[in-house]
Amino acid sequence: MATAVQSRTAKRPRSALWGRVLLYVVCIFIAILFLFPIVWSAISSVKPPKEASAAPPTFLPSQIDFANYGKLDDYGRGVWSYVGNSVITAIITVIGSTVLSTLAGYGFARFNFPMKNIAFVLILATLMIPFQSILIPLFLILTGLRLQNTLFGLALVYITFQLPFGVFIMRNTFASVPREIEEAALLDGCTPLTMLYRVMFALVRPGIITVGIYAFLNSWNEFLAALIFMTKEANFTLPILLTSVRSGYYGAIDWGALQAGLMVSIVPCVVIFLLLQRYYVGGLTGGAIKG
Repeated sequence: MATAVQSRTAKRPRSALWGRVLLYVVCIFIAILFLFPIVWSAISSVKPPKEASAAPPTFLPSQIDFANYGKLDDYGRGVWSYVGNSVITAIITVIGSTVLSTLAGYGFARFNFPMKNIAFVLILATLMIPFQSILIPLFLILTGLRLQNTLFGLALVYITFQLPFGVFIMRNTFASVPREIEEAALLDGCTPLTMLYRVMFALVRPGIITVGIYAFLNSWNEFLAALIFMTKEANFTLPILLTSVRSGYYGAIDWGALQAGLMVSIVPCVVIFLLLQRYYVGGLTGGAIKG
């Protein structure tokens, strides 16, 4: 009887070890699948132009060559002009989305007003509206406000579509904070806005950063609205440049310059996500606790 029990206990650690090894193998395989396109683009961007467009392609370059990045800068007004437009649009979008989402989320989580739940449901219902179906009304509105062909007008469109998700995250994040903290701050003489800035901001920081990350990624990578609302080359964003590179001169695709453009587009997103990853995970977790 004792030997049978000992054999069972000996098998459990082995089975647990093999299960963990299998889990690591599966995770490594999935990570390779996700990282391979990025690694391929990074390697192809530093290949000589002829090797980048060679068929069949080669994995490693014969030499490190940054000529593709130089060719990328020859398109239109230069890559840094488009990067600057994307940065300005993203900054406006992030600031507008985080401020409005934080105030709206705080109001829905802490204040009672008529038809509060109906208003919240209506805000979330806008997520079901296809973006393509309201392009014409948005174009007419921006034209009437004289905001067409402006980065600020484009950022307003991005903020509008970012707000439902941001309000949802911030409302649930504020709802997960105990009310006793706010009551103590109010007893100490804080006004609601002062308490929101000095006390609640630190507690809901993960949610704010999550909204900011989503706003940045959406505005940085968005293509359709930028293509429709921007007709002046001076205001084009980076995704429009990548489309021009993909089309190339006389319809030929410059694969080297295209891969270089992809790396210029990817690097800011990866850096921001890696720096703020822990806040991002905390924000999604906090926003999922209460609904």
